[in-house]
Order: sequence, then C-alpha cells, then structure tokens
Amino acid sequence: MTRVLVVGAGGVFGSRLCEGLLRNGFEVVVAGRDPARAEGAAARLRAAFPDGWVEAAVMDTATLTAGDLAATGAAIVADAAGPFQGAEPGTARAAISAGMSYVDLADGRDFVAAFPALDAAAEAAGVVALTGCSSTPALSNAVLDRLTEGWREVVSVEAAISPGARAPRGLSVMRAILSWLGRPVRVFEGGIWTTRAGWSGLHRRDFGAAGRRRVSLCETPDLDLLAERFRPGERAWFLAGLEPWPAHIGAWALGLLVRGFRFDPVPLAKALVAMSGWMSVFGSDRGAMRVEAYGVDGQGRAARTVWRLVAEPGEGPATPGLPALAAIKAIAAGRVAPGARACVGVLSLEDIVAEMAPYGLATETVDQRGAIYARAIGPAFDALPAPIRALHEAPGRSLWRGEAATEGASGPLAALAARIVGFPKAQAACAAEVAIEADGERSVWRRRIGGHGFASVLSHPRPGGRMSERFGPLRMDLTLTPEGGRLVYRVEGWRLGPIPLPRALAPATRAHEEVDEEGRFVFDVEISAPLIGRLVRYRGWLMRVA
Repeated sequence: MTRVLVVGAGGVFGSRLCEGLLRNGFEVVVAGRDPARAEGAAARLRAAFPDGWVEAAVMDTATLTAGDLAATGAAIVADAAGPFQGAEPGTARAAISAGMSYVDLADGRDFVAAFPALDAAAEAAGVVALTGCSSTPALSNAVLDRLTEGWREVVSVEAAISPGARAPRGLSVMRAILSWLGRPVRVFEGGIWTTRAGWSGLHRRDFGAAGRRRVSLCETPDLDLLAERFRPGERAWFLAGLEPWPAHIGAWALGLLVRGFRFDPVPLAKALVAMSGWMSVFGSDRGAMRVEAYGVDGQGRAARTVWRLVAEPGEGPATPGLPALAAIKAIAAGRVAPGARACVGVLSLEDIVAEMAPYGLATETVDQRGAIYARAIGPAFDALPAPIRALHEAPGRSLWRGEAATEGASGPLAALAARIVGFPKAQAACAAEVAIEADGERSVWRRRIGGHGFASVLSHPRPGGRMSERFGPLRMDLTLTPEGGRLVYRVEGWRLGPIPLPRALAPATRAHEEVDEEGRFVFDVEISAPLIGRLVRYRGWLMRVA
C-alpha cells in the first residue's frame, strides 16, 4: 500500500488527514519538528488504528532536504503544517527533487498563485504536486464546477465558511488571518478589480441548518481562482465568519483599528487564540460552508444555486483535509497527470463528498430557476410580452433609458411627502433612466426621471404573484397580476420596518407595464396617499442600453 508522509500530523487538520489515510489503508509517516510530539501523535494513531502502519519521523520544514523525504520510503508528501501566507514552497521543491508526489492544504493566496512555477520540474520528474487541497480552493471550486455546469453566463460566484465556536483555532491559523486583517485585499467586484479591507463588510448569509451568520471578506486563493475560472460578470467573493457573533464583530472592529492606525496585529495572535477559547461557550459548535452561483442556465433562465455543508459539533475540522485525502487517492490510482498546479478542476465534487461518509457532515443544494418576478408569478409570467419579461429577467446589472412624462403632487402636503421620497415634479417630457441590479434574491431599481432620483428594492417573491418593495424603511406588500398582456401592480399592505401599518392608510398605487406599438417596454405608475392625494404619476417607455 502507498506510504504517505504527513507534515504537521500533530495539528488540527493534519491529525484528521492521518486518520482518513489509515482508514483507507495507507501507510502513514508522522513528521514533526518536536520528537516527543511526533511520537505522541503516532502513538495516538496506532491506538486508534491497531491494524494500521504508523511511524514517526523528526523533520523541520525549514531545513528538510530531498534526501530526508526519500529516506522515509513515502511516495507522497502531504503538508498540513502552515501557515502558508508569505511562505516558500520548500517542502514541495524537496518532494519533487526526491521524485515524490506532493499535496498541501495551503490557503495562502500568494503561495498558491506562485505554485505553478514548479510545474516544469514536476513534469520532468513525473510527479504530481497539488496545492490548495482544502476547503478553499479545492472544495469551493469543485462545488462551483457542478453548480454552473452547462450555464451560458455566470454573473457572480461566492464561497463562505463559518467554523463552529469550539473548532480548534491553532496559532498558525490565527496568524494567517491576522496577516491580512484590515489590510488592502484585491477583489473582483462590480465587474472590475478593486481593493477592499480584509475582514470588511458585515454580511449575513443563510447556512441552512446552522442558521444565518455574519461573514466578512477573507483573503484566500479563491479571490483569484474564482474570477479566473468562472469569469463572472459582477463579482467573485470569498467570505468567512467567526462564532460566536461577538467574536466576529471583534475581528471586524480590530480590522478598523488596523486600517486607522496602521499597526501589525500578528503579535496579538496568542492572546486572540486564548480569547476565542474563552468565548467559545457562547456560540454554536456547528461548522458550516456555503457556495453560491448566480447567472443564466443552459435554457436561458436566470439561475441561483446554493450548496451548503453543515458539520455536527466536533466534526468541522475534518472538512479541510477531505480534498487532500481525495487527491492522495487519485494520485495513488494514477488518475492525475504529472505537473504542479492548484487543486482546481482536478477533483469532482463527488470525489470529495465520498470522503465525508465517516463524519457528521450533511450537504444540500437549493436550486432556484427564474428571476424573482418569474418565481412569484409562476407559469403566467411566460405568457407576458417579451419586452416585459426581458426587463425583469435580466441577470446582474442592466441599464434602461427612454422618455417619460410626469404629473406632480396634487397638494402641498403631497408635495412635501413626494420631495422626501425624491419623486419628480411635473414635466411634459423628460429623460428616464432605470438601473437594475438583480442577484437572484432581490432586484434593486435606481430610477432617475427628469433629474430626480429615487430607489427601491424588490424582494421576497412568494407564490400568487406576491412580492415586497422597500423604499427606505417603508415596505410595500405587492401582488403582481398578468392581465391581457399587461403586468398590473397592486398594494396589499405596508410596513414600517417589521411593524405592520393600518391598511386603510396605505399608499394607493395604480401601476401597470405593457408594450407599445413600437415594441417598447411601457410603464404607467400613479402613487397616492390617503387624505393628501396624489404624490406622483410617471408614464413613459424604456429600452435596454447596457
């Protein structure tokens, strides 16, 4: 059976990888700098797998040579030591020189980006060298390969991880996080490359059975690889979170301090590891991961697909090593071509999921087809005229321009209310522009009519044509009904934040969309309020320009 040398076998992820290797019949050499720790790790593995073959070896990655590796008799080297940020691939070079294949669990963006420089040497030696055989980028890319298979267009991709509160956080992991926290991170966003601060943004994401959690921008190889491999039109994000939520907020606040005072937080690593241990009793011990893609499927429909993984308490640390285990099995079986590269496009999602069986890991995929209007209205949406469908189905960003005529408020109180919202004044003819940004969950409309701008957010599509439209703190509950080639909007209720307001006082809206004789999208909207009368009426046409 194939022998594997595991560097960092005494660590959180390395120990789980060793267990997986022994469970699959591999021989394991436990390597570490500290003889007592290496032998201790080997002893624990022998006790857990009495029929397995386990040996210990003292080895320092800072000084190891090809001869040191070859002397172990291993065919494959697995590096789970870290941290990889700012590191040189010395172990990989030594393995290639020794004629041994190599895998690692690297999540350092610079490390993974530089790794293909070893490709020529690996090919010449006839060995395989794979970096990033972990949750990022191997698992995240394998998921997206499956989710976007056959799609015509990818608008956005995103991966996010949220370890359980009691997941072990070693010193190397903490130092890796602090190396980029609060510092400029290059990210593809808004269709361009830009910079954002590490751990910036307080986003909330639904992790299924693990609940909704806060996540922030995280620097990993996926920020490069997702943009490169999937060519999204809008963005490629990798986010991460900490449990419990005060720990996440604390990291976010520390990032603000780093940005403001420009100091190095890495020396705080030991203290922060201790603090995370103290706070762990207050959070969920379920680890979670989610991967999301939004775009246009092979049938031309808007598609939003989310894959989620939830780990039961104590099982989360097994996840990062599973792609490495799957890669080692593939290399041992001769299914991977020689060369050095990131572990993307190498393993299928099924290869990795197959290694989850011994653990308390559950996955699910939520697949939404059709834009939010189509999901709310149902089959009747397909019977609407093409120009109406085109405006509401456009994925990502779209820009529509045309002309409009407006009627202003009917009285002084109505005029005051209209001015607060930003509704236009009366004009016989004026330019109209609507910028729409759709992401599969919501659609943001930024209107500019006659020089006046106002915006709303449409979201929460529900059967029966029901949807919500939010203007600032006010939310309107709408019903959308196709009637004779028109799409008619009716207000069924309204809220101030989460608080329902009296329906009798709700703004009255008479609104519909249709197509004129020139085939253009036409809108006619009148909004009135009880007691004070009409706030605005605007009518016109639009055509897509971008």
